[in-house]
Amino acid sequence: MKIGLVDIDSHAKVKKWGATIYPNLALCKIAAYHKKCGDEVEWAMPLFGEYDIIYRSKIFNFSKEDDRHYNAKLVIYGGTGYSIASKLPPYIDDCQPDYSIYPTVPQGVSFGFLTRGCPNKCNWCVVPRKEGAIRPYWDIERVANGNKKLVLMDNNILAAGDYAHEQLEKAILLNYRIDFNQALDARLVDDDFAKQLAKVKWLNNRIRFGCDTQGQIGECEKAISLINSYGYRGEYFLYTMLNDDFVECYNRLHYWWERNHQCRENHTPNIYPYAQPYRDPDNPKRPIPDWQLDMARWVNKHQVFQVTDFDDFEPRKSFKCIYYKNKYITA
Repeated sequence: MKIGLVDIDSHAKVKKWGATIYPNLALCKIAAYHKKCGDEVEWAMPLFGEYDIIYRSKIFNFSKEDDRHYNAKLVIYGGTGYSIASKLPPYIDDCQPDYSIYPTVPQGVSFGFLTRGCPNKCNWCVVPRKEGAIRPYWDIERVANGNKKLVLMDNNILAAGDYAHEQLEKAILLNYRIDFNQALDARLVDDDFAKQLAKVKWLNNRIRFGCDTQGQIGECEKAISLINSYGYRGEYFLYTMLNDDFVECYNRLHYWWERNHQCRENHTPNIYPYAQPYRDPDNPKRPIPDWQLDMARWVNKHQVFQVTDFDDFEPRKSFKCIYYKNKYITA
């Protein structure tokens, strides 16, 4: 059979977030399964290609649809962007991903999950509804598959308790360099986790946490202090979800702006937030307010963020963000 793949989120182009390139794992596993069956697998060609099966994968419901015409006897739609109930069949999900379909994915790097699910119920996240409570999924050696660099996509690995300790200990003993690219929950960092996290070798020398509410600032500070006390000297990267409350978002992010300056003055590990405008998982067409877009631009341009206060940031010519403070704080 001839199999065609369509990556809706990137239209068959690799995605670059920071310094890491992320392949679509589902499509990589589908490719591996069909190649094992002796089938021909390629990125689907619109109009001119002819296929027995086309797999269209869409992770994000806000990704622009690919409206080009494909010739296929059967089209299979998969991914959360199409349906929250979408799952790979076990005989495909058990396959080792074939990263070769993304030719620019660095060699020697593996991608995957140690756990699936999450006990939290954040209103912007579909994981608890899609995957349920947290549970073990693949052992770290299985994810590595002989590689030493691992990008792990777990949504809340520390919530797995003893299993998380076991997997982190393996990462340390087997000398893996890892990155939990969906962030860790600082509220779960106790003394034992802090010791392990300080010993782990981190890709890009960076630990990621989430800081989505004002209350999580203190939890992040506590976790950072505890991990540093065990000798960690790398950076911290904080995912910060924006909500509809301008004042709360501004105060939370400005805290980290001031904290970033303290880090540089005291020669302590840098702490970089990364702002994500809120997207309603049940209403992808909901417009994003301009202040969220501009606040994210300010925060996510780290070279600008380090030297420019929000008031003075100019996302567009002749427009400074102090306009938003005057509108929402002094109004």
